[in-house]
Amino acid sequence: MASQLISYEQYEEYGENFVDMLDGMFSFVLLDTRDNSFLAARDAIGITSLYIGWGLDGSIWISSELKGLNDECEHFEVFPPGHLYSSKTGGLRRWYNPPWFSESIPSTPYEPLVLRHAFENAVIKRLMTDVPFGVLLSGGLDSSLVASITARHLASTKAAKQWGAQLHSFCVGLEGSPDLKAAKEVADYLGTVHHEFHFTVQDGIDAIEDVIYHIETYDVTTIRASTPMFLMSRKIKSLGVKMVISGEGSDEIFGGYLYFHKAPNKEEFHRETCHKIKALHQYDCLRANKATSAWGLEARVPFLDKEFINVAMRIDPEWKLIKPEQGHMEKWILRRAFDDEEHPYLPKHILYRQKEQFSDGVGYSWIDGLKAHAEQHVTDKMMLNAEHIFLHNTPTTKEAYYYRMIFERFFPQNSANLTVPGGASVACSTAKAVEWDSSWSKNLDPSGRAAIGVHNSAYGEHFPSPVANGKSTSKIVDGIPLAMGVSAQELAIQS
Repeated sequence: MASQLISYEQYEEYGENFVDMLDGMFSFVLLDTRDNSFLAARDAIGITSLYIGWGLDGSIWISSELKGLNDECEHFEVFPPGHLYSSKTGGLRRWYNPPWFSESIPSTPYEPLVLRHAFENAVIKRLMTDVPFGVLLSGGLDSSLVASITARHLASTKAAKQWGAQLHSFCVGLEGSPDLKAAKEVADYLGTVHHEFHFTVQDGIDAIEDVIYHIETYDVTTIRASTPMFLMSRKIKSLGVKMVISGEGSDEIFGGYLYFHKAPNKEEFHRETCHKIKALHQYDCLRANKATSAWGLEARVPFLDKEFINVAMRIDPEWKLIKPEQGHMEKWILRRAFDDEEHPYLPKHILYRQKEQFSDGVGYSWIDGLKAHAEQHVTDKMMLNAEHIFLHNTPTTKEAYYYRMIFERFFPQNSANLTVPGGASVACSTAKAVEWDSSWSKNLDPSGRAAIGVHNSAYGEHFPSPVANGKSTSKIVDGIPLAMGVSAQELAIQS
């Protein structure tokens, strides 16, 4: 489970405190055979998955999957990120204590080059590998920056000498989806060997049960986004690639989700980013780790580098606020940091492309197709009884009910239900942020399109719509542009 070597000398000298010296992603159990004591720990943000369980016979179980605890434990729960468990003390202790964790408001001025260099270092650090690798490229800001930095520095790495200096990039989507078009443009600009994977709505629906079994959640947002990633990971692994670098974490750190447009002040904005980072292990990290590892593929996420998070989270959040009248869109400080006129990292319109959630960007008809499928399997009568059947996190939509039925078939224990977060959400917000706009409580959906009045139209004339610059056709529903894709006939690979 650990992604790096654990130094015996460090453990000998520092005991359990050596965990704070580790950098990267890891979940491990260390057995000291001298006294049969053991230590279990999970990385700072929870990039890798880990669970802990207790048996009636007094046993303690540690597993990277719920499936490992299902039949053996009377109770089990998520092993919290940034924590360790010592058999000597018999309890969990938080070892990760960065300044931002207290949620106090920082005041460090924004320095573009400091932020740029911190992220470049985070990416370069993850180029240490002895296996064939590539980058996941959706064409959005985060994955495009990861690809651009990787392409710049790949030639000077040992990996380039072993596997070649030309970067491979991978993208998944419905035929005609926004991500496919944008990713192809970025790949052409960077000169990567680009692999484009197509899937149909039916392909995705057919994979839902496998996805829920492997991802181990019934959270609607996570399942929507995990399915395309799950399908793509299978194809990537079949090409002989064993590791990919991905862009998870940026939206949480910089307030990139569209609902952040409605943050009332910098204090609320900063606290929401802190809450989002602390919850990443239940959402995007869960998806990225399990959708890839289900096929033996490793995903590395440079935005969640410990030092980079420290740099980004000590910036005065006033700089992160979205101010269209000043030309500051979401994640403006990250975009500005890589806006280099002399040696551009990306084309301007990609650098300033509006946020698309992964489950939206692969094609809007994907989510609409999931809802339609759930309608066929969940009746109105079933919904009326939902609160009596599912006492915890009662599903409020037919799509959520459908996923919950499948989940409980695989994981019937109450402990499993409790590992999945809940609460009201709009466009991936926390329940607290729903209060920022009174209209959102009537439109609770995790899709980015649910942020009414924000998606594309909120910028007015300050930023062009990325859809309007391309060839995708669209229609307008409630003032929100929806991209219309053409269904592919099969899951195809174009390289």
